[in-house]
Amino acid sequence: MNNKKIVIFTLVIFAAIVALVMVLNKGDKTTQETVTVNHPSIENQPTMGDSNAAVSIIEFGDYKCPSCKAWGEKIFPQLEKDFIETGKAQFSFINVLFHGQESMLASLASESVYKQDPESFWDFHNAVFAAQPASQNHDEQWVTTEKLVEIAKTHAPDVDLKQLEEDINTGGTIEEVKIDDQLVKDTNVQFTPTIVINGVMVEDPFDYEAIVSIIDKGLEK
Repeated sequence: MNNKKIVIFTLVIFAAIVALVMVLNKGDKTTQETVTVNHPSIENQPTMGDSNAAVSIIEFGDYKCPSCKAWGEKIFPQLEKDFIETGKAQFSFINVLFHGQESMLASLASESVYKQDPESFWDFHNAVFAAQPASQNHDEQWVTTEKLVEIAKTHAPDVDLKQLEEDINTGGTIEEVKIDDQLVKDTNVQFTPTIVINGVMVEDPFDYEAIVSIIDKGLEK
């Protein structure tokens, strides 16, 4: 076999291997996108949208997580417009504590705001993510009691700020946070944000087409 034939033969084999890998990866992706879990209870969880909607979307998120902030800015607005505002889906948020004490402080605060004034929750929730430094790394501290109270002063004006501060500093809403933490464990959440739609865990939360596909299947049922 001359050199030219060897080169052609090698290229053909390489192309076949690449094609096989792509097929296998596609198969893996399909499997992962249809991983099912017991859909977590959203009882007493902050929820927006029609309570009778056929589809329940849950975000497991961490206020210290840069990807959660990015998801809220890039994916959620379209999701809200297409499915939540139209009454097709409801959306809930469950706290995750992957980044230590700061995650705990923000979770205690969010639970306190929700407990005191549910109508203020989403404004406060979005404002906490907005306060996340653009250059944040996981070691950069920015979540403090003072910062959370300051955010609430503007974005949750009907909340008792002294009660909020007490809840943060003394763990006044720790039982609510523990419920979320147990849901995280029961659902086997490994990363944030994790999006669960009617018991289907989305492989890539930034793949809007995959999210729409799962929602559409839920609507068909």
